[in-house]
Amino acid sequence: MGWDAKLVNESYPWVEKQIVHEPLFEPWQRAVHDGLLDAGVSPDNGFTYDHLYGTKVGGTIFDKYGRRHTAAELLASSNPKNIDVLIHAKAQKIIFDMTGKKPRAVGVVFNDENGVRHEAFISRRHGSEVIVTCGAIGSPQLLLLSGIGPKAELEKLNISVVHDNKFVGKDMSDNPMNTIYVPFRKPVKQSLIETVGITKKGVYIEASSGYGQSKDSISCHHGIASAEIGQLSTIPPKQRTHEAIESYKRNKKDIPYEAFHGGFILSKIAYPKSKGELKLVNTNADDNPSVTFNYFSHVQDLKACVNGIRIVEKLVRSKPFLNFTQCDRKTIKKLLNMSVTANVNLIPRHTNDTKSLEQFCRDTVITIWHYHGGCHVGQVVNTNYEVMGVHRLRVIDGSTFDESPGTNPQATVMMMGRYMGVKILRERLARENK
Repeated sequence: MGWDAKLVNESYPWVEKQIVHEPLFEPWQRAVHDGLLDAGVSPDNGFTYDHLYGTKVGGTIFDKYGRRHTAAELLASSNPKNIDVLIHAKAQKIIFDMTGKKPRAVGVVFNDENGVRHEAFISRRHGSEVIVTCGAIGSPQLLLLSGIGPKAELEKLNISVVHDNKFVGKDMSDNPMNTIYVPFRKPVKQSLIETVGITKKGVYIEASSGYGQSKDSISCHHGIASAEIGQLSTIPPKQRTHEAIESYKRNKKDIPYEAFHGGFILSKIAYPKSKGELKLVNTNADDNPSVTFNYFSHVQDLKACVNGIRIVEKLVRSKPFLNFTQCDRKTIKKLLNMSVTANVNLIPRHTNDTKSLEQFCRDTVITIWHYHGGCHVGQVVNTNYEVMGVHRLRVIDGSTFDESPGTNPQATVMMMGRYMGVKILRERLARENK
């Protein structure tokens, strides 16, 4: 990525000191931790922010009182005289001055909460620029809407071409995730991801717990396992309709009650080789673009998923798990079938086919929202995150990643914000002191 290692290692702690905490480490998470070690995911790396092979306990943005902390709190470290934050303001496109040898970003068109359109312009001062941080889906979408992207695709939508770049929106990746539900014999406290097994098989093994539901509330949404809040990415764009979501909600009453009376064990592909793309469907920034990730289209991803499920099988049969559930080979087949039956995505499934773990992977794939790419370094931006082919425009977010860093990318994304902020300030100071 062309990063300065010293500044990277100064930027991570700057974030961690403000919003990251050591988790309380609930008994279920401890059982997962000990079970992973029992299943051979070693060594035990204890509590650490470092990304190390083996089993570890990572940081959390929830404090000991259960309060969640976010990147927004990092604004408290800013100089309030130097920053204005406009909320409910949605960027529509970037404005360019086309009179020079290269197009130059000069401002942004945005709509307020009432849909009224505004224009914001950068100053004429040397070093002024527009920085896009709209995420792995928003940033390539905004570049395309602004006329930076494949010429033929832009012309189809009558978008004026500012810079022809065939790589914008291409080679998008998402880390496919599969879950196995483990019913418990006794209630457990809620816990999000605390323990993680970082394997050498190309998968991360994680767990959450305590989302048990009564028979009356079984139709409620199930957090990360709900189609309404993201699982539509697992089916082709034309099938992602409001009718499909409503049908999903109606079918939820058929989900086995016991599937959500316990814990979820998650297996996430670390470095997916399957690639997809993002395309505009129209020129309205408020409409979602068409995004396809082509999960498991590469054989290596399917192989990694099978490896992950086999590790999970060992985990649920490990001694530390016996305090929560009794698992043998027959029980594991039941868990796999239950996990397939629990309709967490909109993909047609094959129940009672536990002999084929490949089929299980395809049937139960869901997203954990760690998508990345579309504005890759070396293709769309340079190592200073400046958009190639134009002046005064940068993209700084997960759309520039070739792979999703760590078991959860948010630490690196926030580090990157601090890193580039400091780097830009240093560049400005160097110019002023010449």
